[in-house]
Amino acid sequence: MKRRKPTAKKRTAPTKRRQARATSIAIKRVYDAPGRDDGIRILIDRLWPRGLSKASLKFDAWPRELSPSNELRKWYGHDPQLFAEFRRRYREELAAHKDELAALRAKIKGHAATLLTATHELDLSHGVVLREALEKA
Repeated sequence: MKRRKPTAKKRTAPTKRRQARATSIAIKRVYDAPGRDDGIRILIDRLWPRGLSKASLKFDAWPRELSPSNELRKWYGHDPQLFAEFRRRYREELAAHKDELAALRAKIKGHAATLLTATHELDLSHGVVLREALEKA
């Protein structure tokens, strides 16, 4: 039986698709333990979370100007019936901070990122709206 000589695989240059790593953005509570796949950890609350020391929280960025204003946060109060209007108003606030939003988008581009918030209701939080804004091209 004849053995075939192994053929060398032709190497091709990486395509743009392979070069561009998708940015995945998760939302977690600040009180949850850091995970291996958290990537860049970003605190997104305007106020420091209760019960945590600054030394105990592992985070890489804290862009306070991208969190909802105190007036909007107090108005909303995490009332599920107000979420649609909260989303609209918060998007308006984010539009006023285009440069800060672009800087954060550039920081996480091609990396995994985790948005950290103290809220109990992650699905009804500003984290959802901020993630949408960051993922928007």
